[in-house]
Amino acid sequence: MRLTKLEHAALIIEQSGKKLFVDPGSFTTAITEASGAVAVVITHEHADHWTPEQLTRLLDKAPDIHIFAPRGVADAATGFPITIVKAGDEVTVAPFTLRFFGEKHAVIHESIPVVDNVGVLINGSVYYGGDSYTVPEGVDVDVLAAPVGAPWLKIGDSMDYVLAVKPKRSFPTHEMTLSKAGKTMTGDRIKWATEHNGGQYFALEPGDTLDV
Repeated sequence: MRLTKLEHAALIIEQSGKKLFVDPGSFTTAITEASGAVAVVITHEHADHWTPEQLTRLLDKAPDIHIFAPRGVADAATGFPITIVKAGDEVTVAPFTLRFFGEKHAVIHESIPVVDNVGVLINGSVYYGGDSYTVPEGVDVDVLAAPVGAPWLKIGDSMDYVLAVKPKRSFPTHEMTLSKAGKTMTGDRIKWATEHNGGQYFALEPGDTLDV
C-alpha cells in the first residue's frame, strides 16, 4: 500500500490501483483526481473532515464509491449515500478491509456538544483515530496518523496516545491550525513518543507518501 498525506486530516491509501480517501475536508485542496477511488471514510461531521463539495467531487468522478461514516455524519450529509458504521464493525471494499473503533469525538469544552466519531484501521496496518484518542485495543499498529494541533488537543495528551498505541511508524495529522514553528515543535514531541517504543517518526508534509 501507499499512503499519501493531504492537507490537514485527509489521506489517500492506494493499493492495486484502487484508492481509499479519508476525511477530505474544508482545509484540504479540492479533490479533482479520483481515478480508482472505491471508498471514502469520514470519521466525524466537522467541516475540516468533510464537506458536501468534496463528496460531490468524488461522486462525480467515481459514482459507485462507498462512503462510510458514523451516524452523526449521515444525519448531517442528507442526500449522500452514507453507510453508517460504529465501533466493532468491519467492512471490505476490495482491496481495503476497514475496522472501526471508538464512538465519540474528544471533548473540546463542556459548552460544545460531543459528536459521533469513529477511528479506522485500514488493512490491519494504518490507524487513524479521527478527533479522538481511541486506542485500537489488541492491534499491532504499523502506521499511526498522530494528531498534533486542534482545539481539543494538548500535546501531552497526544504524546500519551502515541505511547499507548506503540506504532512502528507515525506521522503528523490535523496540523493546519498550526504555524510552521508549531508543527516543528509538536512534531518533535510525537517523534520522541514514537521512538520511546522503538518506532520511527516521519514528518510528512501534504503530498508526501509513505509505503506501508
